[in-house]
Amino acid sequence: MPTDSKLRTFKVFDSHFHIIDKRFPLVPNNGYLPDDFTCEDYLERTKSMNIAGGAIVSGSFQALDQSYLIDALQKLGPGFVGVTQLPASVSDEEVLRLNELGVRAVRFNLKRGGSEKVENLEGLAMRIYDLARWHVELYVDSGDLPDLHDTLVRLPAVSIDHLGLSKDGFTTLLSLVERGVRVKATGYSRVDFEVKGALREICAVNQDALMFGTDLPSTRAPRPYTDDDLLLTAEALGEETARKVLYENAVAFYRPKQLS
Repeated sequence: MPTDSKLRTFKVFDSHFHIIDKRFPLVPNNGYLPDDFTCEDYLERTKSMNIAGGAIVSGSFQALDQSYLIDALQKLGPGFVGVTQLPASVSDEEVLRLNELGVRAVRFNLKRGGSEKVENLEGLAMRIYDLARWHVELYVDSGDLPDLHDTLVRLPAVSIDHLGLSKDGFTTLLSLVERGVRVKATGYSRVDFEVKGALREICAVNQDALMFGTDLPSTRAPRPYTDDDLLLTAEALGEETARKVLYENAVAFYRPKQLS
């Protein structure tokens, strides 16, 4: 079967990608500013895939700006949701306003910064869940998870980016998965372990935990996403589990308004 046909076999909710539009504020992160990757660029890059929705994730270089995200959600439509960065001082009214616009989570970028500090993780996580059923997403190295374990298991809804990045701490990641934490099957070139085995181990603990994403445009990754990453996921997990990981798990977690 040609690669394009294989790709379109699977409906995908892209649980992790970035929109970068220099019409909106960008903040250098450790001297880094990304190139544009607009909504139009994203749709063009993924046109060979069966994309049914996804999660636009705020990067470190977007800091606390909401304007780019609101614009992107309006352009991409109600099958897409937002993952933003907010200060702990955000008002209840602002959370509810963003929820109505399609935002579903707050990101804590512990690896690169640009977000609220980890000291405010628990308090903000509890408040946004009570207000709008939002979860928190962590860009964190698994090596740091043992110190966060007790906090994370107290939180109502958590996801961890990029398979946790490192083999160091992967056992703790699996322990968190057993306790209901979700993990994004994203950024395969960012990790220091064999991806297929990690995908299988996570699904063996909890088939509902894993959520695939392209990580486009793969800013600062050793290599950008390729469609072989999706095919590798399907090959590693088998068709039935792959359908959960590529679509069903993320839709249940992110609760988009509707799907295309």
